[in-house]
Amino acid sequence: MKTTSHMVEKEIDDRAVLVSLVTQKQKRNEAIAEYSLQELVKLAETAGVQVLETMTQNKETKDSKWFIGKGKVDELRAMLEELGGNTAIFDQELSGAQVRNLEAALDVKIIDRTQLILDIFAQRAKTREGIIQVELAQLSYLLPRLSGQGKNLSRLGGGIGTRGPGESKLETDRRHIRGRIDELKAQLEEVVRHRTLHRERRKKTGVFQVALVGYTNAGKSTLLKQLTQADVYIENQLFATLDPTSRTMELPSGKEIVLTDTVGFIQNLPHDLVASFRATLEEANEADLILHVVDSSTDMRNEQMRVVGEVLQELGAHQKEQLTIFNKIDACSQEEREMLTTEGEFLKISAFDQADLERLRIAIQEKLMGESKEFRIPANKGDVISLMYRIGDVLETDVDGEDMIFKVRVNKDDYVKVAYQLVAYDQQAKQGQQEDSEGENY
Repeated sequence: MKTTSHMVEKEIDDRAVLVSLVTQKQKRNEAIAEYSLQELVKLAETAGVQVLETMTQNKETKDSKWFIGKGKVDELRAMLEELGGNTAIFDQELSGAQVRNLEAALDVKIIDRTQLILDIFAQRAKTREGIIQVELAQLSYLLPRLSGQGKNLSRLGGGIGTRGPGESKLETDRRHIRGRIDELKAQLEEVVRHRTLHRERRKKTGVFQVALVGYTNAGKSTLLKQLTQADVYIENQLFATLDPTSRTMELPSGKEIVLTDTVGFIQNLPHDLVASFRATLEEANEADLILHVVDSSTDMRNEQMRVVGEVLQELGAHQKEQLTIFNKIDACSQEEREMLTTEGEFLKISAFDQADLERLRIAIQEKLMGESKEFRIPANKGDVISLMYRIGDVLETDVDGEDMIFKVRVNKDDYVKVAYQLVAYDQQAKQGQQEDSEGENY
């Protein structure tokens, strides 16, 4: 009896050599280039890739055909064969032509940094919004590379041999991808509309919004969990958080705010990814306060802070009220702690120190609510008295004759709108008190 064996297709593990090109321009800062390669190793491991070896080439400029030099391509092929590698991952973005040339020369899968990051995001996307955003970024990345293949086919000279199914298939693929991109953008617009409605609803209720932003793995999710007791996924790996998580947090005054954890940034974050995740990153743009969380235990913190600043600028959120949080100081020496400074206001904390967390809550409250002010208001001015409770937190009240004295921690934005009215009543009441006092003395 003849038996038929059914082969079960098994996913082949990626075993990769990682490649970085350091041009003359980048060589001026070799530490950043070296850090970028180390980061690529972490990205590859996060994506489930077995890293066999790393390779660096110093070159004046990138090669338009191979990206790295032809001699280095031969060296890379020999290394892959010797180590049994089936993937080469490049630390920079490759063009479609470079990918095809390298695939033909090396006979392995060719991945660049952008594809690797997109793959990690695809693995992590769980919500409908996250899945839409990742697919949109992947297709936006793929489309120009398909177009490149079409151009190569058209260069064959036209006529016989160039109008076959290959080119037709590419045209079909391009039409399909463009159509799918339009669908995803429409779905994302609907998500944005819902998110905007939620934000507007929160604003109408007077709830402050605070966004946690920072480099990937800076400890944002840990901070969210410690401040709000949120049940969030925490792992010591890159891009552990993909979908934004919002939780309510109580300030020392008892007032509640909304604290939102956002996706981490990384150097050379793909532009398509930033564009696709703009709806998520808008949480930072719409926040009343941005907490920029920095991993103070890494030597590259200044570079990471620069990257976060650039992304915030791209989003138009760089002018927002900010507080820098140097996190993980428990992993720093005393000398390292003393070196932690930046422009603007900052705090040095450990997310696991309750005293530090309380200092952070107070700092957030002061940033949002501003300083406390004292007003003397005639007791018969009920409408003005009710205004006191709308502009901030009433800390103390006292009665002095026909006046009420309020000590209020005011919200700066709300106070600006009504300051003239309150100051006028305050001066009027004080003037009346002064006249009464002079009359008694007389």
